[in-house]
Amino acid sequence: MLLCIDTGNTNTLFSIWDGERFLSHWRIATDHRRTADEYFVWLRSLMALSKLEVEVDGCIISSTVPRVVFNLRVLCNRYFDTRPLVVGKPDCLLPAPPRVDAGTVVGPDRIVNTWAAFDRYGPDLVVVDFGTATTFDVVGEDGAYVGGVISPGVNLSLEALHMGAASLPHVDISRPAQVIGTNTVECIQSGVFWGYAGLVREICSRIAAERGRPMKIIATGGLAALFDQIEDLFDRWDDDLTMHGLRLIHDYNKEMGNV
Repeated sequence: MLLCIDTGNTNTLFSIWDGERFLSHWRIATDHRRTADEYFVWLRSLMALSKLEVEVDGCIISSTVPRVVFNLRVLCNRYFDTRPLVVGKPDCLLPAPPRVDAGTVVGPDRIVNTWAAFDRYGPDLVVVDFGTATTFDVVGEDGAYVGGVISPGVNLSLEALHMGAASLPHVDISRPAQVIGTNTVECIQSGVFWGYAGLVREICSRIAAERGRPMKIIATGGLAALFDQIEDLFDRWDDDLTMHGLRLIHDYNKEMGNV
C-alpha cells in the first residue's frame, strides 16, 4: 500500500491508498521538531482506530517546508522499509516537468496539483489553492505547469490586519450575511471574503485573456469549501486533489522502474 504525505506551512496530511482505492487520511499540525518516532506512534494509533491493517510498501512526500523532510524520510525508511520519493528532487520523475524560467523552483504542491487536475479535468485549467498562500496554477495542454500567481492567503491576511492595526481584533473568516457590515467583525469578514472572491475572478479572467482561451477553474485547499458557496466562482471544488496527484506521480515512477 502507498503512504502519501503532503506537508504545508500549517498542516501535514497523510493518506493511505490501496492501488487506486483511497482508504483513509489524517491531519497533524506541521512542526519541524516532530521526530520520525513521534510520527510513527501517531500514525499507527490512528490506523488502529480506523481498523486498518496496513502494510506500506511505498511512500511519496510533497513538502513546502524543507526542514520537515529529513524526519519524514526517516519515518519511511525506518518504519516502512521503503525509500520515499520526494517531489521536486531529481530522483522523482515527473510526467510533465514545469515549463518555467531557467533556475526557477516551483513548489512541489503546485506541481502535484497541476498534474492531478489535468488527470481529472483535462487541459486549460487554473488550479486555485486556498492555503497559507492563495496560489493560481496554470495547466498547459500536456498537463505541465506553465506558470501562475501567488498571493497572501486568507488567514495570513486576517492575521496581518490584526497585527498591523492595533484597534482591529483577530477575526475568523466566514461568509457574511451581507456586504455592508454593521460592526467591526462583520466589516473585516466582508472585506476579506468578498475581496478574495474578487481576487479570484479578476486573476482568472486575466489568465484566460492571456492564454487566449476559456479556462476551467478548479478550487482546492482548506478554505476552498467556503468560497465554493459563491455561484459560478469555480467550475469544480476538489478537496483531495493533492493526494490524488501524489498517487499519480508515484504510479508514474513505478511504471518507469524508478521505485
